[in-house]
Amino acid sequence: MRTPPVQSDSVAAQTLATPSNFFSSGLRQKVDQLMNILWAGGVNNPMDSIEQISYLLFLRLLTEKDNVLASLDKKYVCIFSGKWAKYAWGNFVTLTGDQMFNAVRDAIEKLHELPGLTDTGKLLFSRATLKIYDRPTLRAVVQAIHGMDLSAHDGHDLKGDMYEYLLSKLSASGTNGQFRTPRHIIDLIVALVNPQPKHWICDPACGTAGFLISAFTHILRQNTKPADAKRGLADGGLIKPSQWKFLEEQAFTGFDNDANMVKIAILNLYLHQLEKAHISMLNPLTTGFGGAYPGQQFDIILANPPFAGKVQDESILADLNYKLNTRATELLFLKWFIDHLAPGGRAGVIVPNGVLFGSTNAATSLRELLLTECDLQAVINLPSGVFKPYSGVGTAALIFEKGKKTESVWFYDLTADGYSLDDKRTPIEANDIPDALAKWPNRDEGPNSYRVPIEKIRENDWSLAAGRYKPVTAEPVHHDNPRRIVAEVLALEARITAKLTRLQGMLK
Repeated sequence: MRTPPVQSDSVAAQTLATPSNFFSSGLRQKVDQLMNILWAGGVNNPMDSIEQISYLLFLRLLTEKDNVLASLDKKYVCIFSGKWAKYAWGNFVTLTGDQMFNAVRDAIEKLHELPGLTDTGKLLFSRATLKIYDRPTLRAVVQAIHGMDLSAHDGHDLKGDMYEYLLSKLSASGTNGQFRTPRHIIDLIVALVNPQPKHWICDPACGTAGFLISAFTHILRQNTKPADAKRGLADGGLIKPSQWKFLEEQAFTGFDNDANMVKIAILNLYLHQLEKAHISMLNPLTTGFGGAYPGQQFDIILANPPFAGKVQDESILADLNYKLNTRATELLFLKWFIDHLAPGGRAGVIVPNGVLFGSTNAATSLRELLLTECDLQAVINLPSGVFKPYSGVGTAALIFEKGKKTESVWFYDLTADGYSLDDKRTPIEANDIPDALAKWPNRDEGPNSYRVPIEKIRENDWSLAAGRYKPVTAEPVHHDNPRRIVAEVLALEARITAKLTRLQGMLK
């Protein structure tokens, strides 16, 4: 099915919690009201609130899609037919009290058995339970979701924007915020990696699927007719039918070991027209995955994996930890990225600064592996407050390509990202992202950027700490002639003496 147009924004303009201009303030206000209703009704955990909204929203959208397909094709067999007809969204809207509670609970708990539901849809409702126990609250939530206008406006589909705004509540609350990489940082990394319609794309720690959705949007934007792009749309009009089929059914893969995150990622992808993306609940550091991918390798890997965690020795995949001998998740994930990139494949991943200069044998040998088996094209040092309010850890984005040795590394110190670096993260004017993108094609050097040859990095025990290599420019200081300085001091003293003499005369 052809994907509807989505808005095309510059990378620098896309923000952590701000949906596109097409997303009306009225709809945003309804999302806020929905969260407040749940909070007042006893669903106090934002993760639980979003999970419950996800179930109900999916049920509404699935019913609407079922009705549209039935109206277009008389031979179409509705999903909500026979004994499943009672689970169609419209049946709940007029119910109240226990009758509504029992009907909605029954639907949520049994929907994974629905014939015709995609594998991702079944995973979404696997072990699903209704957590909105207060009957009036449940009715208010159902009515609020039913009243939302999610139809297309000006050729733009609002459903994805609405859900992105809903997910921003995770960061705003500080709960489970570690799963939310700022949207503009995701878009920056995706732009640097530049995925194409033919690529197999993976995020092995996908969280809410932000990287996968950004990659899809980037591909659409890069393959839109210029006339449509000028109107602010990105419909992928230049993508071939075979490429569309590949993008919608095979291109995108995500893993996460958190069941709630997997469900949120599934609906987020569904609302961005990627309902057949491959999302699995597993920890790639401890669990292998099936052979659905060529050589179990990918053309593009995009990720912000968990930092500072430790994995039990016996749980780590043997081939992953071979000769590495570490339990640190940040190192194991970097090794996973290298192992699972196809020859010529590209990665854009976020790592804590410790990976860049850690002195352990595992960290040093892993950097050597990265620099000798891959072309480490860039180290983008991110502002230390980029993940506030829930983390102040220093991080960097690594951009690399597998299959050839590194000759030089381009460093860019991103000192400002368009937001204050305190806990509030309010918009500010200072923003280095446009400059980084402008310098990227030719790896231009400037006040914030410089190249370092591999020989120098090797001499420094494969360290990627920017401070070791940043050029120090000594600006000449011009001093006045000493004779002039002495003359000025004498003249100043003469004026002071004269004034003191007059003051002394006044005191007599």
